[in-house]
Amino acid sequence: MSGQSLYPRLEPLLAQVQKPIQYVGGELNAQVKAWDDVAVHWALMYPDAYEVGLPNQGLMILYEVLNERPDALAERTYAVWPDLAALMREHGVGQFTVDAHRAVRDFDVLGVSFATELGYTNLLEALDLAGVPLHAADRDETHPVVVAGGHAAFNPEPIADFVDCAVLGDGEQVVGDVTDVVAAWKEQGRPGGRVELLARLARVDGVYVPRFYAVSYGPDGAIAAVARTRDDVPVRVGKRTVMDLDEWPYPKTPLVPLAESVHERMSVEIFRGCTRGCRFCQAGMITRPVRERTITGIGSMVDQGLRATGYEEVGLLSLSSADHSEIGQVAKELADRYEGTNTGLSLPSTRVDAFNVTLANELSRNGRRSGLTFAPEGGSERIRRVINKTVSKEDLVRTVTTAYANGWTQVKLYFMCGLPTETDEDVLEIAELAVEVIRAGREASGRKDVRCTVSIGGFVPKPHTPFQWAGQASAETIDHRLRVLRQAINADRRTGRSIGLRYHDGQPGVVEGLLSRGDRRVGRVIERVWREGGRFDGWSEHFSYERWTAAAAAELAPLGLDLDWFTTRERTQDEVLPWDHLDSGLDKEWLWDDWQDALSEEEVADCRWTPCYDCGVCPTNGTEIQIGPTGRSLLPLTVVGR
Repeated sequence: MSGQSLYPRLEPLLAQVQKPIQYVGGELNAQVKAWDDVAVHWALMYPDAYEVGLPNQGLMILYEVLNERPDALAERTYAVWPDLAALMREHGVGQFTVDAHRAVRDFDVLGVSFATELGYTNLLEALDLAGVPLHAADRDETHPVVVAGGHAAFNPEPIADFVDCAVLGDGEQVVGDVTDVVAAWKEQGRPGGRVELLARLARVDGVYVPRFYAVSYGPDGAIAAVARTRDDVPVRVGKRTVMDLDEWPYPKTPLVPLAESVHERMSVEIFRGCTRGCRFCQAGMITRPVRERTITGIGSMVDQGLRATGYEEVGLLSLSSADHSEIGQVAKELADRYEGTNTGLSLPSTRVDAFNVTLANELSRNGRRSGLTFAPEGGSERIRRVINKTVSKEDLVRTVTTAYANGWTQVKLYFMCGLPTETDEDVLEIAELAVEVIRAGREASGRKDVRCTVSIGGFVPKPHTPFQWAGQASAETIDHRLRVLRQAINADRRTGRSIGLRYHDGQPGVVEGLLSRGDRRVGRVIERVWREGGRFDGWSEHFSYERWTAAAAAELAPLGLDLDWFTTRERTQDEVLPWDHLDSGLDKEWLWDDWQDALSEEEVADCRWTPCYDCGVCPTNGTEIQIGPTGRSLLPLTVVGR
């Protein structure tokens, strides 16, 4: 019988695994609805461990939106660690939800949110544990519809064999449309079987069904064409955009984890989208235009979320939170509202040119003063012009020194390595910058205990960005530059002991690059890696570069391709890219022109404050930038606290 709990069979296994609490459910604000009271059943998956997946804002939003519908229910499932997975296979227990421990196979829809492509092998593991055929072509109407979402869904071609649909863009509204389609198809007696259901879904704005698009390849290995196989599906699939964030104040009752998670705070998304134009940033490009939540909308969500959770820290989230047109007022009035409590505010990171001490003091007024994080991204001013991250060395040193002078002792600087046109000299300027920051910070603060942590991430070119044509730096190049950077930082022990260096080697980035810009032929590599034991590829202790390179060699060589073809090779202007039939709203010609501007080290301004530069998003999607000031204010709460 569908919807029955697997817990009686699961519980005896939990005593044999690490961190069993992550599988038991029952978190504060979790929901369990009666199976037979609703028409459509959703299993929502974040394809990583519970501690990473539970705080995910996107999944939490959809969980609430769906459960508010009287005709639907949503439950959560996460990637299962190998110790429990082995026991589940041994005892015949399928992939389960943590809410009511129902079998994922019993659900109508399995929605999987991919923040990173390194979760693809975990999807295959979950499908196999659930008893759902890996390949979409092998499923029938008794199996859940597997829907991919999240930023990685803007190029779902590497997993096209494994998913039935991909949703492009914001999910709040489209999950309702999908629910309506599935409910009607079921009520009508499932006419036409699974193919008819998928055809109906393909006609929903923002839903892409790969099986209805045929891909052909030319003799050079590149894509020759992507053609529809049905006339009733769109030639290009556009993204969904939620325009009034105040109408979608989710999550209203955020989940509070039972086990330790990566974020121990309540979060409010204060705006969505970014037009700063950083050329490496897929998130900024695909979420345009900027849509701000109003100050009153933010205040209402903070109040309701704190009451519902008991958290003492509120994260004000966005891609660049200090760019909110009323951020100073938001921070001050929230700090005023929670004066005398232990409620602190935080921003994920701050742009150097948006930082001021007044804002930072308001954020930490009622809570603890944590370190500050800035993201210059590029080590030299030249490379910052290439990536359109306009900030001078002098501005950076002045900003960080101001922070030290005002009592902060810990600053984190985030950079990337392997950017287009980058040289060793560009990377070595990171060391020069860090040393200067420490020296200036000691002088300004009169203290010797100031610290600077330099965090380095390897650059991976992403679809729908100006760098989608760029050749990716090899793992050897990344590792070489990290070595010379470490040597330069440690060359002078007087400053080196105050500078921390955190980085990942270049190998995971190469695999991410394969998956980010791959086409359908990469699917066979993913499947081979999974069959040979690949799981949790975002975790260094589980990632195996050798497994990925061996699988790529075995599967791609018969096609006349190799790993470098998908990663380090620079694309040409006229090449058909695997995601060209998926429309983020950005004009491809504008992206190419911006790529050429990058090579010429020319910068582009932010269209929030300058005239439109015709990226294409607003006219394509019928949207517009929505920013303040609104002229509103937050009123004091009559009762503060919980």
